[in-house]
Amino acid sequence: MNRSLIFLVFLFIIGCSTQNEFYVSPSGNDLGKGTKNKPFKTIQQAQKTVRGILRKGQKNDITVWLEKGTYLLTESLIFGQEDSGQDGFKIRYKASDTERPVLSGGMEINLWKKNDKGIWVAEVPDFGGQVFRELFVNGSRATRARHPNSDFLRIASAGADRRTNFRFNPGDFPKPDDPGKVELVVLHDWSISRVTVADINFDDNKITAVDSIGAKCLDFFNLDHWEKNPRYFLENSLAFLDSAYEWYFDSGKRLLYLMLPEGQNPENLKIVAPVTGPHLVEIIGTEQEKVKNITFDGIAFQYCSWLLPGKGYAGIQACSFDPPDGKGEWRVVPAAVNLKWAANCEFTGCDFLHLGGSGLWFATGCTNCKAENSHFEDISGNGIMVGEGNDRIEHNDLWWKTVPDQVATGNMVLNNVVIQCGKQFFGAVGIWCGLTVGTTISENQVHNLPYTGISVGWEWSPVPTPCRENKLTRNHIHHIMEILSDGGGIYMLGLQPQSVISDNLIHHVKINAGRAESNGMFLDEGTTDVVISGNIIYNIAKSPLRFHKATNNLVKDNILSCGEATPPVRYNSTPEEYIKLENNQILHDSNPEHIKLLEDAVMKWENR
Repeated sequence: MNRSLIFLVFLFIIGCSTQNEFYVSPSGNDLGKGTKNKPFKTIQQAQKTVRGILRKGQKNDITVWLEKGTYLLTESLIFGQEDSGQDGFKIRYKASDTERPVLSGGMEINLWKKNDKGIWVAEVPDFGGQVFRELFVNGSRATRARHPNSDFLRIASAGADRRTNFRFNPGDFPKPDDPGKVELVVLHDWSISRVTVADINFDDNKITAVDSIGAKCLDFFNLDHWEKNPRYFLENSLAFLDSAYEWYFDSGKRLLYLMLPEGQNPENLKIVAPVTGPHLVEIIGTEQEKVKNITFDGIAFQYCSWLLPGKGYAGIQACSFDPPDGKGEWRVVPAAVNLKWAANCEFTGCDFLHLGGSGLWFATGCTNCKAENSHFEDISGNGIMVGEGNDRIEHNDLWWKTVPDQVATGNMVLNNVVIQCGKQFFGAVGIWCGLTVGTTISENQVHNLPYTGISVGWEWSPVPTPCRENKLTRNHIHHIMEILSDGGGIYMLGLQPQSVISDNLIHHVKINAGRAESNGMFLDEGTTDVVISGNIIYNIAKSPLRFHKATNNLVKDNILSCGEATPPVRYNSTPEEYIKLENNQILHDSNPEHIKLLEDAVMKWENR
């Protein structure tokens, strides 16, 4: 080969390489060529350019490099079939630096003035009249003005209808100037309601809500069904603004009030309100043609808004809720990053932070998608979601047999950190899976949550569903059930053939104020055909394992530590012979020899 030909081949290779790599920078220009020296300014322009290449039939890996900085999204970034990598080749959106580029739906708020009461006030621009439910100061979630500031009040007695009103104790809270803007938050063991107040009568000490306090679709969600004198608090009134880093937004006057410590100036702080939502990114295909082979690597997704339906939120479980329109169809808190009918899409080394709904959702029809080495923190709803519940897909009773492609299959959640979820909706879980096939949840750290750590299943009986071959292995779950009750480090239900819960480390589950106990694992109604093996469970206020209306399961080779008077396995409406126990080691929390055995086992697990 002569030198001229070699040179032409070299130029061809360089041209191909350049064509398959594009750069985006907050300081770029969409009229540029998308090169490293002349980057695009927006991800949308890079996406448009990649689509043009794909339309020409090119089938190679394409990488869009995102320079560090913030990319403000005023609407959801949507990926469809035209964005798919073809024939196994990937379309990558990747950080070009170790510092994560941020895809943000947040608006910074500036131009603050202090009023005569020492409260900072800013006039918020009118962006279509939208309101917001969260505020973040230097990356920390500020508290929407509430009373009491940290603890809870107690309902004195439920009203006659047991649903829409109750009496409070005299002097429980200051009188709001506008009760119609106040939000009532009531705790129901494993879920909560957030509903607007219709009236507060201080003569009768009576609060009346605009709608049912509790899910209307379930008969037992009455105010007096739960713990005695259920917990509640009030939110969103200027009268409750009495503590540092509390805030109140007067949506009518577009005024934001913020209380800061003495000497703190908001102009020296980064104050952000989420205004874009309910999604930042959507990857949406169809049953006929899935979106394929799109990956995000090293990207941060931050500040996504989700506003409650008109009359409020009546939580049922794990961020499913009863909508206020009374149609009885369960809905779910949406995710900032939402995938539907997607295949082989991956999120690696990403951050999901400061989100008003849930974090990431591999929903209907998602196959072989992956969340790996990513960080989920400060999220209002669930952290990670996989699949759907049978109440959230258009189907008949055997939908999963007639349209099996709807079932999320073969998805993986690996080596992520999932913490501080459920910040608004306490019934959220760290990692939730509905009716899924072959989901792998492994090597994750899940902790500091108001309710359950990991939840799999969505059928409260052993009737057949798609659920099978799900594997929960080597996860570290601790300091969960911090507010609500009747859950556990791992919660499972329904028929789960060939499913395994193995080699997990679960600890620090305290007694809650709710009526029902919480456990290391709660194997709820219909749990069947599950192997529970090699787990270490300790420092649980009640039983390490609890079965409720479960059938045949195998429990073997576990280390279960509890108090001497506490049964290691509790059977609620479950015949003991249904649960086969083999070679489990039962330790007692107060026995010095047992404590040493436990310490050695935990150390071995941590150093594996």
